[in-house]
Amino acid sequence: MGGRLLSIGECMVELSQAGEGLLRKGFAGDTFNTAWYARACLPAEWSVDYFTAVGDDPLSTEMLSMMRDAGIGTGFIRRIEGKTPGLYLITLKNGERTFSYWRDTAAAKKLADDPDHLRSAIEAADILYFSGITLGILSPEAIETLLSELRRAKASGKTVAFDPNIRPRLWPNRDYMLQTIEAGARAASLVLPSFDDETTHFGDATVADTIAHYHRLGVENVVVKNGADGATLSFAGTASIHVPSVKAAQLVDTTSAGDSFNGAFLSRLVRGIPPAQAAAYGASVASVVIGHHGALISPALLPG
Repeated sequence: MGGRLLSIGECMVELSQAGEGLLRKGFAGDTFNTAWYARACLPAEWSVDYFTAVGDDPLSTEMLSMMRDAGIGTGFIRRIEGKTPGLYLITLKNGERTFSYWRDTAAAKKLADDPDHLRSAIEAADILYFSGITLGILSPEAIETLLSELRRAKASGKTVAFDPNIRPRLWPNRDYMLQTIEAGARAASLVLPSFDDETTHFGDATVADTIAHYHRLGVENVVVKNGADGATLSFAGTASIHVPSVKAAQLVDTTSAGDSFNGAFLSRLVRGIPPAQAAAYGASVASVVIGHHGALISPALLPG
């Protein structure tokens, strides 16, 4: 039995290192990366759609074509006259990355500006996924529109998954950022935070602190990702379970480590695989992804 996963956010033009001073053009973004890996890891009876807004320029057309070629549905993506996609550049040092962004006029900032269209897309899905970056690019009014629809979806019994993915440069100030991240978590039934973000921005001393924080916000299920130290899961009030990471054969580019974990994890969880097994699969996929350049790698390279 299949279903439909809808990932909500921003896909950008990605410029990544190609060696010898050259750059490679691609398309990526945290929630799109997760959709990509979910699509790669799900059977054909499952649909994966992406929800965003793009421009009417050639790059937007190329982006949509790439999504469709990957088997990701684009039927709910709005095109906005005169707008373009955002762009980012990855700079690598010893496998760790830094980013430079150009997104001031990106069409994706208007993804929630049509409430009726947003509701139609959410109602057509069984599983919803969004991130702190999704929220960070939106106006306060658009954030409330999106979260209102996600709260409605959660109340109706849909799974709503949220990765806080905290990026301070997107926000006008720290207090507003943290308040909005917590509002995003309250709209979700599953939260997948990264511990380094949580300790940096919320001051959590331990993974257990992070789990307790999100449970206090009313989140039933929490998966805390902690890099080489693996992931810790707390589902439906049960005792926490630790799942170790999988050592990568080589470390090339960590750009999509968390996103690929999320997509692979969700691809197993939505089919009834126990959470710990789903997380172990997510760890195995992430270990392969970080051995290659760029956010997206060929599905043929992923473990079965």
